[in-house]
Formats: sequence, structure tokens, C-alpha cells
Amino acid sequence: MQLGAELRRRGQAARALTLTLSFAGGPQWEKTRRMVEPSAHEDDLRLLAYQLMDAAGLQRGRLTGLELRGEDLVDAGQVAEQLSLGAARQARLVAESAADRIRKKFGPGAIGPAATYRPAS
Repeated sequence: MQLGAELRRRGQAARALTLTLSFAGGPQWEKTRRMVEPSAHEDDLRLLAYQLMDAAGLQRGRLTGLELRGEDLVDAGQVAEQLSLGAARQARLVAESAADRIRKKFGPGAIGPAATYRPAS
């Protein structure tokens, strides 16, 4: 399940994300980044996760594990709803809300990325 969907299902938002990378031979790399405002929206979490991956500077290391955690969780009811001036962002937030309602009604596997579904035989 996606981190943002799980946070929204629990009624929580993350103030920070922590990325932990495990490498062959045992060493680990861990980095935490805080967000300006707590969020459970996929776009915000994805952007921060990409920033963390860039900060890792991976080139040729043998990666054996990857963990992404939401940190410093708060009740989503305490988070002010952001007004979006961009039509594209607003459309993604509406779609995210619709997907959450579908998951709630039909279960967590009812909706997801099209690339993960097998073609009908």
C-alpha cells in the first residue's frame, strides 16, 4: 500500500520522512527530511522521497533493502487544508480523495496503478 493512502486511512499526516537504505555487507544509510507542513498527499510525499534518494547519491552500491517511514505523525484533523492555485494539483487531490473512497468501500486492492494489473485473458 502507498504511504500516503495508509496515512489518510488512519487519519494521520507526516511532518517528516525517513529513508533507510541497507547495503550488501551490512552497512546502512539513514536520512530524515522534514516537510514545511504535515501532509499525507502522495505528491508531497513522493517529492520528498525523491529528494531523499537524490541525497543518498547512489551510484554503484549493492542495495539490499529500502525503507521509507512517515515520522512525527499528527492527526490529520489538526492539519490546515492547503488551497491550491494550480489546476493540475487540485485535480490530483480530487482524484486522490476519490481513490480513498473507492478503497474504503471495496478494499485496499480495488484501485491502484494501471501498470500493476494483469491483462485479461
